[in-house]
Amino acid sequence: MFGAGCLLRALRSCSSIPCPRHKPSAKLSVRDALRAQNTNGERVKVQGWIRSVRSQKEVLFLHINDGSSLESLQIVADSSLDSRELAFGCSVEVQGQLVKSPSKRQNVELKADKIDIVGNCDVKAFPFKYKKRHPLEYVRQYPHLRCRTNVLSSILRIRSEATAAIHAFFKDSGFVHIHTPILTSNDCEGAGELFQVEPSSTIRVSEENFFDVPAFLTVSGQLHLEVMAGMSYTEAVEILKQASQNFTFTPEWGADLHTEHEKYLVKHCGNVPVFVINYPLVLKPFYMRDNEDSPQHTVAAVDLLVPGVGELFGGSLREERYHFLEQQLARLGLTDTYQWYLDLRRFGSVPHGGFGMGFERYLQCILGVDNIKDVIPFPRFTHSCLL
Repeated sequence: MFGAGCLLRALRSCSSIPCPRHKPSAKLSVRDALRAQNTNGERVKVQGWIRSVRSQKEVLFLHINDGSSLESLQIVADSSLDSRELAFGCSVEVQGQLVKSPSKRQNVELKADKIDIVGNCDVKAFPFKYKKRHPLEYVRQYPHLRCRTNVLSSILRIRSEATAAIHAFFKDSGFVHIHTPILTSNDCEGAGELFQVEPSSTIRVSEENFFDVPAFLTVSGQLHLEVMAGMSYTEAVEILKQASQNFTFTPEWGADLHTEHEKYLVKHCGNVPVFVINYPLVLKPFYMRDNEDSPQHTVAAVDLLVPGVGELFGGSLREERYHFLEQQLARLGLTDTYQWYLDLRRFGSVPHGGFGMGFERYLQCILGVDNIKDVIPFPRFTHSCLL
């Protein structure tokens, strides 16, 4: 064991001797490497998955991608760095100099002097094949791997940018971001189509019910947070009734609009976004403001319909008048359950409204993706809960 004095002398000795140091490679994403303006031979390190391998007598070409860009980065190396394990799908770390590319296909390339294989890939077992265009239905079977494909990685990047832009808009407009509960005892939409949450049969709880009240997965946070072309619901139904198209669901006043109806209305208006307002009270949740327009009896609700999707936004003015809300809840037998919501009207209520947007439907709209399952990283639907 070193004594304290010996240790101090050793540290002084080390500090007085100049030690050779190698400048570490700057770590770059593929996107940043492709955007680099400085290509004077700076040493860099890039990590990613191999998209293609081409080995010639003296030169090895790789294309790697890390999901940060649609375009891949070309790697040029001496053929001595070639290996049987360098295959499509394997993950690598490449170090070398970022230089201007002589090819017109890309601005820069990485002249590699070191290629480390981080994770091998069994090409035969890997579900995605080199240069093969896989249908989205096939790719959907591999939710844990499909982010490696161009289509899904692009959608994930767009999801990220869209989420950030929406949050930035509301933040810059002075709104406060509130995290509403995932578990709730309220049926916000009033449709009764909730998934109930219960303890596993293997978990023993002292009470009959974990929360003392039934708990569900929420379908909306609108209660906890407390509008182009336009037409009323009544006008929309008349347009649908006069349509030459045969609908699966017959349009009738008092019946909800289905996706086929919404898409037709958008086309009827020239494929532009359409606002539909003033829906029948019986179709909408209890908290929407009564228009007091008997005998139709509608509420101040609005849906935004967009091309290719149908409903994108749904919103309404909220019923801020205590006695109207109280009557509605009493009629539905929900007074005790929503006493807390009535209290919001008793203690300093103000006229207000709210809306909810289907984020995945928004992505479908801007990307032109037909199936909503293909804009969700890990889609859940009937008879399918992969991973």
